[in-house]
Amino acid sequence: MTVRSRRALSLMAGLLTGLMVAAPVHAADPIKIGVLLPQSGVFGGLGKDQTLALEMGFDDFGREIGGRPIELIPADTESKPGPGLAQVKKLILKDKVDVIVGIISSAVAGAVRDYVHNSETPLIISNAGNNALTGELCSPWILRASFSNSQINRGMGPYLAAQGYKNAFLMAFDYAAGHQMMDAFRKGFEGAGGTIVGEEYPPLGETKDFGPYLAKAKAANPDVIYVFFAGGPAIKFVKEYAAFGLKGDIQLAGAGWLHSALYINKQGADAEGILGILNYYPSIDNAENQVFQAKFQEAHGRPASEFGVAAYDSARLIVEGLNGTGGDTSDKKALVDAMHQVTFNGPRGPFRIDMQTNNVVQNIYISRVESQGDSVAAVVQEVLPNVQDPPNGCEL
Repeated sequence: MTVRSRRALSLMAGLLTGLMVAAPVHAADPIKIGVLLPQSGVFGGLGKDQTLALEMGFDDFGREIGGRPIELIPADTESKPGPGLAQVKKLILKDKVDVIVGIISSAVAGAVRDYVHNSETPLIISNAGNNALTGELCSPWILRASFSNSQINRGMGPYLAAQGYKNAFLMAFDYAAGHQMMDAFRKGFEGAGGTIVGEEYPPLGETKDFGPYLAKAKAANPDVIYVFFAGGPAIKFVKEYAAFGLKGDIQLAGAGWLHSALYINKQGADAEGILGILNYYPSIDNAENQVFQAKFQEAHGRPASEFGVAAYDSARLIVEGLNGTGGDTSDKKALVDAMHQVTFNGPRGPFRIDMQTNNVVQNIYISRVESQGDSVAAVVQEVLPNVQDPPNGCEL
């Protein structure tokens, strides 16, 4: 072999060695985040609303951590448990995601829970409120940035009792979320001295007319009707409540999705006077919310909703958790531990994750719908600060 040949081989070997040494660093490998939200089906509109706010959150808080770009991988659950589970398997097995965020429906959350838990993939729930997800079915890998059904509703019973309401009629669709929300209200209301004089649970997805249920509520002669309805049914219920002649005679109250910012203007004057309770209203008076609402309205021409703010805060939780690990996603437990250390003041106020349950600790707001010129809006009346769930059987 000639001297020239030996030098060429030596140079090639040096280059190969350099490549082999550099390869494991992977500084520019993307951080893959699966976005498990419906873009179709009954909750498709809510999924699209959260997608907009989630994108805005990553724009605001960071799309690159430790030299690694964040890559969002969408996965349409179709608002159904079966497709939701199939998409989770794809995200984990094929796409090799580092984190998953999303889930509107508690049914989808229940379907994917075991697979996510067994795969030890961090999941940030941005909506689904089933109590069990941060109760008896809690997982060290599943954190919830939205709410539990109990967390939203249990403060309204004592509030209404303190306002002088003594007799309540309950109404919600006949499924887990409906019963959990009514049970939470019942416990607080009866504990404060109130009486439940009746309750009705119309079938989910089959109720075309609330008239027969409103007739039963009227016959029970309550001081207040407390309900949980959302989306199209909420619009319909509020309009039928007014048309039935109950507005002005019996106070209407409920979980704040009854008059969500997404559709309160479709309810119009019929919604005036409704009392609600929720973890977010656009009228919350803090600097962070004013900035958030201004950006969202400029981009999309409408106020951001409670669905949007939960997605926005989910993005911040993920980014700040990743900042805590320097963008390293190889140790999933370290990433979850870093998320447990995240605290901030956001559009809905103080935010942190409870290490005992993995549920969010947050303010809950009581509102009244008031006329504002040609429109109506939910105006905050009282703040229940730093509402935290008990463990409810959770052992992390």
